[in-house]
This record gives sequence, C-alpha cells and structure tokens, in this order.
Amino acid sequence: MNIISVKNFLLPFAICLLMAVALYPDSQLNPEHYSTEGLELDFNISKDIAMTSQEEVIMFNMFTPHLGKSFEGFKEALAFKESRGDYFTVNTLGYLGKYQFGKETLKVIGIYNPNQFLYNPELQEKAFVANTERNKWVLRKDIKRFEGKLIGGVKVSESGILAAAHLAGPGSVKKFLRSYGGLNFSDAYGSSVKYYMKKFSGYDTSFITPDKKARVTL
Repeated sequence: MNIISVKNFLLPFAICLLMAVALYPDSQLNPEHYSTEGLELDFNISKDIAMTSQEEVIMFNMFTPHLGKSFEGFKEALAFKESRGDYFTVNTLGYLGKYQFGKETLKVIGIYNPNQFLYNPELQEKAFVANTERNKWVLRKDIKRFEGKLIGGVKVSESGILAAAHLAGPGSVKKFLRSYGGLNFSDAYGSSVKYYMKKFSGYDTSFITPDKKARVTL
C-alpha cells in the first residue's frame, strides 16, 4: 500500500478522534472499537504535487502559472538564478535586489540612490528593462552577426546574449563571441558567460527595444 496514501487517511482520522475525546471526555469512546478494515486506502497523488525537494517546491510556487519562453519567463528565470526572486537581498559582493545590480551599473541607467532602489520593487523592474534595452543596443551588431551560430558548444540566441550581458556586462559578451568562446568571463561565484548564454537561450526578448540612452523614470 502507498505510504503517502496511508498518511493521507490516518492523519485526519487521528485529528477527528482527538477532537471527539476533547469534546466528550466523559463518554465511553474507545479507540479499539474503530478500525480501517474494509476501507479503500489506496489513494494516489499527482507527481506534480509529490515533489521531493525544497528546490522543486520553490520553483513550483514561483513559476505558476507557467510562463514558458515569454519575456516574463525570461525575467523571472533570470531573477531566480540571481537572487531566488528576492527584491530585498544584498549579496556578499554588494550586488542589490532581485536582479543583483551593481551600483555602477545603476548609475549608468540613472539610479544614484542604492537604498531607494533596494526597497522599491517597481524601480527594480524598470531598471531591469532599461539595462536590457541598453545592453541590446550595445550588442546589436553581435546579435545580428552571431545569433543562431554554435560557439563553444552553445547555440547563440538573443536572450542568451542579453542574460550573459546582465551577468558580465556587454563588453565581456563581445569578447566571448568574437573569440569564438576563447574568452569566457566568470564571476566571483563561478557563473560564466557561456553558462548564462546556454541556460537562458531561446526566450522571446523581442519586447526589448535597443536604446543607447535608456534611463529609469518613475
């Protein structure tokens, strides 16, 4: 018999029994008079619910409904990799928020108050879009030249390029592409341009318009 099935029955049964004892303490209630004999206990639960790790539970909660390869899916997948989607976190290197922005990058897109940024989710979302627009402008020629090609064992896509630029900056992505994978920047935690380019490949980032002067406004 399925162990989970038994637990699913016995727990509510035990709760009901305890409630009955509490409500009727003077009764002649005797647990020995109760039996599960003849009851159908072989219930099954969906594999989607019977997840085995905390990581899977988090992923299930964060990505429901399924966002697929949409731009929203791209943002949320990248945010999960960066910070587990936490707007208010600061890592050991001082990178801020849901998308783990550095202070210098924030200045480039017009944000000069890191504390205001950290506690303003709306500002963080706009910063992500503005920074991605700027990176797409900087890398527009490389996207056109390399998209669809195989470099370092990775099929290059626009979303992969933009994700890698978020990690390492557009300059490092240019070096990776133009060296055909020879120059593969890695950050202090071991994430590389190549890894991001592969992990975030194939998302729809057509929503993003290249903008040299992209800035954040509230």
